[in-house]
This record gives sequence, structure tokens and C-alpha cells, in this order.
Amino acid sequence: MKHRPLIISYILLIWFAISFITNLIGPLMPIAIQDFKLSLTMAGFMPFSFFLAYGLISIPGGLLIELRGTRFTLFAAFALNFIGALAIAVMPGYVSVVAGLFVIGLGMALLQVVINPLMRTAGGEAHFAFFSVMAQLVFGLASFLSPLAFRLYMQRPGMEGQPLSWLTFYWYFSAAFVLLALLNYKLPLPAVELKDDERAGSREAYRSLLRRRDVRLFFLAIVAYVGTEQSLANWMSQFLHSYHGLSATEQGTVAVSRFWGLMSLGCLVGLGLLKLLDSKLVLAMFSTLAIACLAFALLGSAAVAQFAFPAAGFFLSVMFSVIFSLGLNSVSQHHGAFSGILCTGILGGAVVPLLIGVVADYWGLRVGLSLVFVPLLYILSVALWARPLVRNQTVYSAKHPSVPS
Repeated sequence: MKHRPLIISYILLIWFAISFITNLIGPLMPIAIQDFKLSLTMAGFMPFSFFLAYGLISIPGGLLIELRGTRFTLFAAFALNFIGALAIAVMPGYVSVVAGLFVIGLGMALLQVVINPLMRTAGGEAHFAFFSVMAQLVFGLASFLSPLAFRLYMQRPGMEGQPLSWLTFYWYFSAAFVLLALLNYKLPLPAVELKDDERAGSREAYRSLLRRRDVRLFFLAIVAYVGTEQSLANWMSQFLHSYHGLSATEQGTVAVSRFWGLMSLGCLVGLGLLKLLDSKLVLAMFSTLAIACLAFALLGSAAVAQFAFPAAGFFLSVMFSVIFSLGLNSVSQHHGAFSGILCTGILGGAVVPLLIGVVADYWGLRVGLSLVFVPLLYILSVALWARPLVRNQTVYSAKHPSVPS
């Protein structure tokens, strides 16, 4: 393909934008609580609205690609992102922030649905695995940089104590979405033909899958994972401020940045471990260590909490991909529909952080965040009950063909 490097760079830029904007919510929450005088329940509606949109649009997004194509779907996503960001910037207020985050969430979900098949087509199937890993690294880099950029901006002279100064970010985001939409119009994007495992699937396919107990259990596992990830990312800064008196715009944002940075590092370590060990064993090990990190973060000193919260990100790193692959490898057909069901589980990022906020208003944030032990224990249970038809191939199974792989 003549313009392959340019198109791949564009896709990676979209991945960067998705991650950077999504992961600003965590460091923003303590500031929004202060600026809008919010209860923790009300603050919980910020990630709730964003990730609820993810859960609602994942399956319809796949249908939109099939009906109207890649370029139209990208335009629709950028339009939603622009409207949401502009609403936050122009009408500063709690309601407009919640509504704007919901609209941005719709756009982000559409982008994630469309850019994976676009990357496969632009990069070529033979190179898809390589470019997918590259996209994850770019995503991780943006996750790491987003809280740091927020910290640098909020530490500028004159920013301290100035309410709503963070709204400037959403003016920049509005401009960025306009630029991405213009590039979408100008670039010679290839026509994308969805593979069977990328198609949304028929109504009967969904009915057939949802009758299966293991499908419903894997859906709940994705709900548990995303709920855990977003609860820690969104509430750790407020926890460090409330219980240890640390600055939300300094130590809090650094902790969030390290959380995402260590998650990216954990992905690389996880890739190596999955070549050596069965994925169920890796999931069990990482789940157990994540539970230990959460315990240290909630019960330890300020120094321990500043280390343990980010360390939890390292051990969360492999969970989504392992759960997803175990799920898909447990069914023999309708993989596209099953992927849509699993992606809908992203709404866990809406439900669990909100529930934590509700509990925290009554019994404190330490008790609220203790709820995260429940989804982590559920994820640990996946390693016990999952029965994939195909297991991940390891170095050992490759050398010994008699071992199921």
C-alpha cells in the first residue's frame, strides 16, 4: 500500500488521543470535587457517564461500520468527541461535564471499534500482530503522559486555587478532534472488509451465545476487570489526598501516571510469561498479586500507598487480554458477536467507580475502595473455572506436541 506509513501513523495518533483524553478523568476528579463542591457519589457519575457510553455503543458501532463504512464511522466518532469536549469547555458546570463525558465516551467507543480492522487492513494481516502491539505501547505512553501533562499545567504560576482552570484542556481536545476529522477527509484510507470475527453478528448469534453460562461469566469478568482498573485509576488520587494529605495535582497525578506506566510495562512482561506459562496460571498469579497490592495501598502508610497503587497497575496489565482470549477460545463460532458482548462489559468502568463513590459517602473512601476486592477475587476465579477449547501455545507445548495447545 502506497500510503501505508502515513495511514498507520494516523491510526497511532488516534490511539494516542483516545488514551490521553480517557485517562485525564482520574487526576481531574479530585479537582472537580473541589471546584463543583461534589459529594463522592456525584463525582462517581463522571466515569459512570463516560464508560456507560462505551457499553451502550460497542455493538451498534460494529453495525455502523458494516452499513456505512470506515470513513463515515470515523467522522461520526470525531463529531461526537468534538460536541462533548466543546460542551464541557463552553458550559462549565457539573451537569455539562457529566453529559459531555457521556458524548465523548460514545465517540471513543466508536473509534476503538473501527481502528482495529482499519489497522489490520492498512498494515496487512501478516503485520497486524506487530502493529497491534505498537498501538498498545502508544496507548500506554499516552496513559502515562496524560496525568503528567495535567500536573504540569496545574502547577503553572497563578493556577493554584484558580477554579475551572482545567477547562483549557477541553478547548485543546475540541481543536484536536477537528484536526483528526480533517485528516480523515484528506487521507486515502483503504476500504475495510470486516472478517467474520470482526462482524457484529446476527440477532440469533447473540441469543445463542447468551444462553451459555460461560459466555455470561466471561462478560462479568470483563465488567470486573474494567471496573477494577477504572476504580483504582479514578479514585487513588482522592484517596491519597483524603487519607495522607497528599496533593491531588502533584503526588496524586504522579501516582496515576505511574499506574498506567507500570501497566504498559506489565504488558511486556506478560507477553514473555505467556510464552512460558499457561494463561490461566498467569492470570491467577497476577490476580493474587494485585489483591496484595490493593491491601497494602488501602492499609499502608503514605509511602506504601504511593508505591502499591501504581504496582497494582502492573499486575492488572494482562487481565483484559487473557480474559478476552480465554473467552473467545471457549466457543467455536460467533466470535464477532461474542467480542461485541465482551466489549459491552466495558460498562464495568461505569458501575464500579460509581458504587465506590456511593459507599464512600457513608463509610469513607477506604471502605469504598475495599469493594474492589470483590471483582479481583472474581477475576481470580476465572483461572479456576475457564475451560478453553484451545490453550495458549507456550515454548514447552511447542516442543512437546502431545501437550494440548
